Amino acid sequence: MIEIVPIANVSNDAVEDLLDRAFGADRHGRTAYRIRDGVSALPRLSFAALDNGALIATIQCWPVLFTGDDGGLAPLIMVGPVAVEPARQRDGIGRMLMRHALDTADARGESHALMLIGDPEYYSRFFGFSAERTGEWRVPGPVERQRLLSRGDRVPTSAGSLGPRVHA
Repeated sequence: MIEIVPIANVSNDAVEDLLDRAFGADRHGRTAYRIRDGVSALPRLSFAALDNGALIATIQCWPVLFTGDDGGLAPLIMVGPVAVEPARQRDGIGRMLMRHALDTADARGESHALMLIGDPEYYSRFFGFSAERTGEWRVPGPVERQRLLSRGDRVPTSAGSLGPRVHA
């Protein structure tokens, strides 16, 4: 039976090992890591999936900041990564964790400005994310524009840069 628990209930080493298996040990150079560099995941929105006590998946959410070219600031929550044990991918566990994190954000009133980097067809179809508002966003590294996605009524549509939100 799969149980979803706060990620704080799982050792950080176990989480890092799972992330390495799911994304590779070179994952730290990716743009998503640069966007959230130097900040900690939000414990209230980060979860782990356990199957009979064994870690099989995680989702983490991060405080990030959009700084508009007009000087405006918009705090956002970066969703992901969603990491699933490679042997358990395609079992719906990632979707279950994503739904849990989004439902928790909704219940806490924190779902007005979410963003992620991911497959546009998947995240649009199942979770309502799109690239409609992110076309003029700049990020600290390469990104396929159609994979820079957002969701929520407080997501900025103007030009600007994404980076870590140090005071979350």
